[in-house]
Amino acid sequence: MEKPKECFKTSVGGQALMEGIMMRGPKKICVAVRKPDGEIDLTLEDVKHHAWQKVPFVRGACAMIENLVLGYRYLMHSAEVSMPEEEQEEPSKLDLWLQEHTGPKFQSFLMGLAAVIGGMLAIVLFMVLPTAIVGGVSHFVPLGWSKVLLEGVLKIAMFVIYLFLCTRMKDIHRVFEYHGAEHKTIACYEAGEELTVENIRRHCRFHPRCGTSFMILVLIVSILLFSVLPWNSTGLRVVLKLLLLPVVMGISYELIKLAGRYDNLATRIISAPGLWLQRLTTFEPDDSMIEVAIAAVKPVLPERPEEGLW
Repeated sequence: MEKPKECFKTSVGGQALMEGIMMRGPKKICVAVRKPDGEIDLTLEDVKHHAWQKVPFVRGACAMIENLVLGYRYLMHSAEVSMPEEEQEEPSKLDLWLQEHTGPKFQSFLMGLAAVIGGMLAIVLFMVLPTAIVGGVSHFVPLGWSKVLLEGVLKIAMFVIYLFLCTRMKDIHRVFEYHGAEHKTIACYEAGEELTVENIRRHCRFHPRCGTSFMILVLIVSILLFSVLPWNSTGLRVVLKLLLLPVVMGISYELIKLAGRYDNLATRIISAPGLWLQRLTTFEPDDSMIEVAIAAVKPVLPERPEEGLW
């Protein structure tokens, strides 16, 4: 079968959720979640635009924080909508107290704070822990220049193993199937085809402009950038890494933007690690998942495709 060709590159993208998908267009965000009764619940809101979105390298770290906060909120929403009422837990005393004594803005702040803390813990796991391990080993075994190589291998290996273990979990595997539906739907739209289950099914589940590609690029850029940092103090190296993290995110974000805009040997090399890793973070969806993706993307599409170009 001939692979469908891409007609244009769109900025429309999304995130897989629990039994649902969030799609974000130039002006609107739509969250579509499959309810226990089979119907699709839709939530629509406006996209908020910020001045930092136009500042190269600065926008990378800001976008990461924003995506963590919004992603966590939509994930919690999808879990609540998709769960049968009889399986929903009774709110705890703390939840009841917060509902009674705080407003929606404060509760949104708490959810955002939880997302940022979760993101920071992930950073500690994949960026700080390898440094601590290599630093500890070097006290007993002289490693020399191979410290950088060993740290990089550990960092990538831990990330890949983490993703592989996630695929073994049934609920997460379904999220990754919805991730595949999201990618295939965007690819169908970029090919200029009508958004139907039959058309979308033919498209590839791998997409160069993906959060997975951004995450692996962050790791690769960090390995290259941090290779020049001193090893005489593990603690100092960790502190310098944390201080340089916004720089790493900024560079990685601009590389993703670049790879998404052009198609040449350099951009294909940039996209290759992320596309390979999507074998772990995307799976072939069923037709019901594609239906959810269609429901999520249609409300956010611009009237003219050129309004939402990458």
